[in-house]
Amino acid sequence: MRFGLLGTLAVGPDPAPDGASAARPLGSAKLRALLAALLAAPGRPVPAEGLRAALWGDSPPPTATASLHNHVARLRRVLAERGGDASRLRAATSGYLLVVEADEIDAQVFRAHHAAARAAHRIGDWPAVLRETAAALALWRGDPLADVPLLADVLRALAAHLAEARLLTLEWRFDAELALGRHQGLAAELAGLAAANPLRETFHRQLMVALHRTHRQAEALTVYHALRRTLVDELGVEPHPAVQTAYREILAAPTGGPTAAPNAEQHAEPPQPPSAAPAPAPVPAPASVPAPVPPAGAPPVEGPPAEGPAAAGDGSPADRPDDPPRRPRPAQLPADIPDFTGRAEALDTLLRALREEPGGHAPPLVVVSGMGGVGKTALAVRAAHLLRPLFPDGQLYADLRGFGAGGARRPGDLIARFMADLGVDGRLMPDDPDDRAVLWRDAVHGRRVLLVLDNAADAAQVAPLLPGGGRSAVLVTSRRTLAGLPGAVRLPLGPLPEPEQRALLARVCGERRVEAEPGAAAGVLAACGGLPLALRIAGARLAARPTWTVGALAERLDVRAGGRLHALAAGGLAVRDTFAMSYLAMRDSPSAAERAAAAAFGVLGLWPGPPLGPAATAALLGPRRCPGGPAEAEDLLEALVDAHLLETPRPGTYAFHDLVGEYAADCAARGLPPERARPALRRLVLWYAAALAASAAALTPEAHPLPAAAEEPAAPVPEFASDEEAMAWCVRELPAVKEALRVAVAAGWPDTAWRLAAGLIGYAQVYWWTGEWADCLELAMACVTEHGDALGQGWMHSRLGVAYGMSKRFDLCERHLIAARRFFEGSGDLRGLAATLTNLSALHWGTGEYRLALEYGLRSLELHRSLGDDDRVATVLGNLGDCHIFLGAPEAAEECFAQALAAWRARGSLVSIARTLTSLGECRIATGRPAEAVEALEETLAVLRRLGDSATGSDVLETLARAHLARGDRAAARSCWQEALDRALHHRLPQVEEAARRGLAELAHPVPPVHPVHPA
Repeated sequence: MRFGLLGTLAVGPDPAPDGASAARPLGSAKLRALLAALLAAPGRPVPAEGLRAALWGDSPPPTATASLHNHVARLRRVLAERGGDASRLRAATSGYLLVVEADEIDAQVFRAHHAAARAAHRIGDWPAVLRETAAALALWRGDPLADVPLLADVLRALAAHLAEARLLTLEWRFDAELALGRHQGLAAELAGLAAANPLRETFHRQLMVALHRTHRQAEALTVYHALRRTLVDELGVEPHPAVQTAYREILAAPTGGPTAAPNAEQHAEPPQPPSAAPAPAPVPAPASVPAPVPPAGAPPVEGPPAEGPAAAGDGSPADRPDDPPRRPRPAQLPADIPDFTGRAEALDTLLRALREEPGGHAPPLVVVSGMGGVGKTALAVRAAHLLRPLFPDGQLYADLRGFGAGGARRPGDLIARFMADLGVDGRLMPDDPDDRAVLWRDAVHGRRVLLVLDNAADAAQVAPLLPGGGRSAVLVTSRRTLAGLPGAVRLPLGPLPEPEQRALLARVCGERRVEAEPGAAAGVLAACGGLPLALRIAGARLAARPTWTVGALAERLDVRAGGRLHALAAGGLAVRDTFAMSYLAMRDSPSAAERAAAAAFGVLGLWPGPPLGPAATAALLGPRRCPGGPAEAEDLLEALVDAHLLETPRPGTYAFHDLVGEYAADCAARGLPPERARPALRRLVLWYAAALAASAAALTPEAHPLPAAAEEPAAPVPEFASDEEAMAWCVRELPAVKEALRVAVAAGWPDTAWRLAAGLIGYAQVYWWTGEWADCLELAMACVTEHGDALGQGWMHSRLGVAYGMSKRFDLCERHLIAARRFFEGSGDLRGLAATLTNLSALHWGTGEYRLALEYGLRSLELHRSLGDDDRVATVLGNLGDCHIFLGAPEAAEECFAQALAAWRARGSLVSIARTLTSLGECRIATGRPAEAVEALEETLAVLRRLGDSATGSDVLETLARAHLARGDRAAARSCWQEALDRALHHRLPQVEEAARRGLAELAHPVPPVHPVHPA
């Protein structure tokens, strides 16, 4: 088959013998998005959440999971209809994968030619460059993924990557054409590309050369000047050195003659972005051309005297008679970082915000905030260098030392320094800080000064330094958000994305070393957590040790081995010290609220794992540290977020950055003795056990509640108003619950361990999460057995019986239920015994021993009624109804189901309603009423869609298929069986898979129907 991404999305059979492709577009936008997401990772599993994002973006509807299965089935049909094999699209553990060979996707073929062209371009093999670029560009039919809704990040990134690769291929093609002297006819095509890509300097350089070689020197110079104006206006930078070289050669060449060199970059890689290039000398310009702006990183260039001819019209204060006379122009910016990498979007935001004309209002003010080591200062310095030409009266810089040794600097002292830098006699400075601030605002008024205030402690330290008006601008960096500075543009800086991490590491230690060991490099990146400081330290260690492999450093930084903070130190740089500055600033703060937040940080280090919410945090901290409960805990968490010692991945949840979590764990280990650490962790795991019990009561009211715990939770547990709320909480908190279970087992708390494992019954039954639930139960079982906890053993045997029964492992189910019955009878626990009798009834129904199932069920019903347990009575009635069906008493069965369904509808329990409706559908199939069965089963699917339950739906779909077949609708039956098969493969449900395959085989090879015989 052939798949096309380089234009509208297309799929079809292999080309005909004459080379014509039969690939054609897909009709449905959703199918196009689904296929594109699969082709973005050919042959690799794509998680279901990634596919849902491709189809619906960040807001999938409640029916997204079911709809995804439908779209997968439709795409399979399309593949089959277009000459392919539908089995190419397979269910995988985590989603779906599409089996595709590399030469079947035009984008993969393009990449191969692109790579060959790059290699040829590096060595100047121009005929090979032409051959490979021609083959690559011939594959393009338009914009990549032109008709695909780009709702997911992965699709947007793929389209952008392909578009960029095409432009780079075009650049190489024109380099080859010019190097071989084939410049005739290139100018028109290059002019169109330059116009469409006004900031892409290579096309402009190539156009200049092509024009000059065709005796159009004036037009070539015009192209240069237009490009330069654009770059200066838009980015505040000069053209790339290669463009400037071409410009100088055109100026130096005889009028109308060719440039001396056909291509200044014949034997080099394509030019790097201007910000990464060495700073060239400014290009001499004719008098009619504005004087060039010094490039980023170059020393400041002093202007000519005010009375000189070059001063006229340069936009400096000397042109404005109402401005104050010229004074010293300080240029205090730290040196730019030559290997500054990434941050293009953040840099663009900074430049746009600080270029804005105030128009009589307050000067532009930008606050760059982020955790220590995230690269705030590097970004601010890079932006400040690019903006220097806009602030001819100088650039003032100060490290406010808000975090670090030596104490924060006082605003009044800084004002005195800034005034002296601007030429104001220090003897005129008043002593009062407020008076100094007034004098400072007066002195800076009317000037164009860029003020860079690095490492600010808080808003109070910055506010007196702000100009009151005029044309200056202020750029502040801080580890806090500085919410007290009104009108500021706030730019929170997070870790670098993975491609930029890799690029930075390569620039520090060498591209070849990173390319030679991609797996080890990925390990280094993971250990550094996207922090530029950590990446620079890691790269510096490699650069200083040329005999080390990247793998050797990756082993030292292995997340699982710990000790990364010790390894991430080189010279005077250490990641640990950076985090310590933030923590110590809060711990030693004069603010009681900040000191309380620092104390909370030390306790939170006991749990550097999954995110916590305010209520869980209040339980961890305890009533002594957090007497105000969840509300106070949220204030403490938010204070840590403001200081960038915590992150908030979504509203209401808080987690550590990976490396900060390791530092917090070290703080907890040093600062909290075991007699304080153990009670804090116990409070947290007890809270999770209580919250899980509340979720189970909402999701599975028919499940028997656990005996009351001896300890009350230290913070309020959630109150769930609906099944959906309970399910959403379970999904969100599952990683934390599993971590709490591991903590409880490691600490030797069997009473908490078994309650956590048992409490997962609600989540497990809704999502048919049997495998991992059984693992959790076995982990807790080992703990209660080791500590001789008889009550815990009884409940673990009971819940393991349920888990193994759900996965149809009936031998293990019976073994555990019999053991549970023995424990409960021995302890006199009638509720536990009733639960076990109910489950034994369900087990024997599942094994076909219906009379034994009925016997256990009737005993269970009697015991539950004697206990006044109405919810469990409804459950047992449903089980008895199933028994009656298989014992040939459909009327008795339907009566049981009707009573049970009425009870669940009155309670509003969606999970139980769905389960009972399924049984009612089975009953109606058995009594020869398939149309009524379809009605019940379709309502079941609607309920399951509300719950987001895909696994249980596979069973229901298989039953619904039989109902459709019984009423003669073979097409509907085929659709249901196919979707049931897809879901069974995804959720690893072999019994449902087998039943669905049998149904599909029966449709393909029908056998004479066997009609059920019903008793008179």
